Amino acid sequence: MGDPKQGIITKPSIHDFDAIVIGSGISGGWAAKELCEKGLKTLVLERGRNVVHVKDYTTAFLSPWQFPYRLHNSLKDQEENPVQSKVYNEGSKSFFVDDREHPYIQESPFAWIRGYQVGGRSLTWGRQCYRWSDLDFEANQREGIAVDWPIRYKDIEPWYDYVESFAGISGQSEGLPHLPDGRFLPPMEMTCIESHFSQKVRAHFSDRIVTIGRVANLTTQINGRGPCQFRNLCDRGCPFSGYFSSNAATLPAAAATGNMTLLPDSIVTEILFDEQKNKAAGVRVMNALTKEVSEYRARILFLNASTVATSAILLNSLSNRFPQGLGNTSGQIGHNLMDHSIGSGAQGVHDGFSDEYYSGRRPTGIYIPRFRNVDEKSRRKDFLRGYAYQASGSRAEWKAQSGSDGFGEEYKKQLLIPGPWQMWMGAWGETLPYFENAVTLDKDKKDQWGLPLVRIRFEYHENEKAMKKDIKDSAAEMLTEAGFRNIETFEYDQPPGSAVHEMGTARMGRDPKTSVLNGFSQMHDVRNVFITDGSCMTSSACQNPSLTYMALTARACDYAAGELKKGNL
Repeated sequence: MGDPKQGIITKPSIHDFDAIVIGSGISGGWAAKELCEKGLKTLVLERGRNVVHVKDYTTAFLSPWQFPYRLHNSLKDQEENPVQSKVYNEGSKSFFVDDREHPYIQESPFAWIRGYQVGGRSLTWGRQCYRWSDLDFEANQREGIAVDWPIRYKDIEPWYDYVESFAGISGQSEGLPHLPDGRFLPPMEMTCIESHFSQKVRAHFSDRIVTIGRVANLTTQINGRGPCQFRNLCDRGCPFSGYFSSNAATLPAAAATGNMTLLPDSIVTEILFDEQKNKAAGVRVMNALTKEVSEYRARILFLNASTVATSAILLNSLSNRFPQGLGNTSGQIGHNLMDHSIGSGAQGVHDGFSDEYYSGRRPTGIYIPRFRNVDEKSRRKDFLRGYAYQASGSRAEWKAQSGSDGFGEEYKKQLLIPGPWQMWMGAWGETLPYFENAVTLDKDKKDQWGLPLVRIRFEYHENEKAMKKDIKDSAAEMLTEAGFRNIETFEYDQPPGSAVHEMGTARMGRDPKTSVLNGFSQMHDVRNVFITDGSCMTSSACQNPSLTYMALTARACDYAAGELKKGNL
């Protein structure tokens, strides 16, 4: 049953595999590809529906006027989906869960954004891809925060090379030690106002640069994918394979080996533990539609359900050996939840370049890398770590003038004249790992499948709040130096989770007493279980994290396959 060409089987005839991958998003797709290409018969379990590449991107070619509310969310929809509707519109709604069907408990405000389908959130991610450096990997040890990362940049550098070469990242090399260059496709072009801003910032600030965003949109065709068509409709799914997603890239590569079995609508309720062998034996799975329960066994397991869901699976996997959750002798599972702090910055208007415009809808902005707490010269007394800006400059379109006075032919002519150039810049700030920011399970309340509801507790601390003030001040300072006027700073009231970069609840570390995973994303307590989604992160840095998830996954798969071959797992 199913479509064997795509590796999709609705009811496998066998229940024993070499490997099981839980989740098919960015990290799960990579795990599937790497394990299958290493010859392992691999079962990929996805709790959501199947999404067939191209065929199921049903809104990809629709124009705004073809939607009932012209790409706006109705008041009813906002009321019924108060969390997800903050990030989707009519064109992308099908790739996000329904809040009513998938409740959770917010002990404090936290936006848990989810996409339950084959491909997960790889269909809707922002695609910004930035490497970490040892400024990030050494930060915890240097400052005495949480625990030390068990890896350094040299350990992951070749894996950044590896995943970038396959995924396809466009960008510009800049030679910054704390933001290492990658293997880039040709960069996208800045608009004239962005180029002006870049020149002014570089000229006035010796510690800052403005570069084009490094993004997983293809500026040239690679591996039969792309190039990007500059439609900027990425969150509807791309029929041109113009950006990296599991559906366009890693899952087809896994299926091509003949080693992948992909099982959608399959909710992993727990990981089964063999106490005699001291290993994970497999998984218990409930069909999301029929609620039929099955068990599947494998020699190694990769848990890539995304940070919060991964924590929930571990905490719900109870045994005599692990009464507090699988591999949780450290008591750290679910704790140290992080998400980038967003929503602060500045904007302004520029009177120049009135005879210039731009074409297309470029699917990335510009990037101002971190410049705070990079060295002794940039050391701050009011906060640790740093932030990076993502920005964009464009001319105001007719919509900005739609409320102005006028009527008839002259009014229409007026609307055809572009407004002034404007710049928006907001920062993504590093959040420190706090033990009390946590994911737990409710003992009494259950979802429609009988599983405990997730409880999330998260608050920003003084470090993040102090950083926001500097973010606003520095943004306004740069806009002023670049000749902008009507400069306004802002601080949107966006709850944690809004960056959709949740991470840290099953952290790596050197000591099994204070961490869950070792440097290869392998559980200290259960050696045949690997976790390479965001939950493995020991700190959050300020860079978008998905590229690091990819690299860590490829590295862990290489290690796991080697250990399996040696008979160590």
